[in-house]
Amino acid sequence: MNSTAMVIEMHRRGRSIDAILFADTGGEKPETYAHREAFSAWCVEHGLPAIVTVANDGMYVTLERNCLAKQMLPSIAYGFKSCSDKYKRRPQEKWAQSWQPALDCWARGEKVTKAIGYDAGENHRAKIPEDRFYHYTYPLVEWDLGREDCIATIRAAGLAVPGKSACFFCPSSKKREVLDLAERHPDLFDRAV
Repeated sequence: MNSTAMVIEMHRRGRSIDAILFADTGGEKPETYAHREAFSAWCVEHGLPAIVTVANDGMYVTLERNCLAKQMLPSIAYGFKSCSDKYKRRPQEKWAQSWQPALDCWARGEKVTKAIGYDAGENHRAKIPEDRFYHYTYPLVEWDLGREDCIATIRAAGLAVPGKSACFFCPSSKKREVLDLAERHPDLFDRAV
């Protein structure tokens, strides 16, 4: 939801957007995939780039396959965040390393700007250290837009407010999210269990 609101607000405020990425773990809920398609169409209609989906291209293409093959839960169950790293950050990095505008930028000794959709209530997360390739910005924090502001932004753009983006089998799911999954997607609930 936050990333959707961030893109809408960046467009509304005249900020340049050269690429929009969706890192697919292979385990999102159907609503998230439907939102990605609808929002990509909205982006194109408004002169923005279509959303590019990136994914892990290793032995275990999806996080679910990785968990099943290794007979273990996602890393967050053990206090680590390697699922985000392996199935979100790394595929985005790999894509950027073959994206000509990024290569041109780096060849000039410049950094690519990455906009991260943390909202104003998550400003404690807005401190990814810069490296030699990227400058990180947090537009929603900069504009002091919280969760309710993000919802209002999405609705004002004429889009449905998406649900939380997370794997259907995430160990960090709250009880209400698990019960909702069982009701709306019993097949996914059975796979998660």
